Amino acid sequence: MLDKELLDILVCPKCKGDLDYDTEKNTLSCYACMLRYRVDEDDIPIMLIDEAEKIEENEKKDQS
Repeated sequence: MLDKELLDILVCPKCKGDLDYDTEKNTLSCYACMLRYRVDEDDIPIMLIDEAEKIEENEKKDQS
């Protein structure tokens, strides 16, 4: 699990926007860019745009 201090300073490398941390999937998601970044087993976020997974439109965060 990522440290709160690290989560407070991490931003999307593409748009510099906020990231949502999914503790179950151990991923960081940017819904502005529709990209998901994985966090490796040593709790190191892989913040490379080329290695990000595209978020499908049907997975988009519920905005309600």
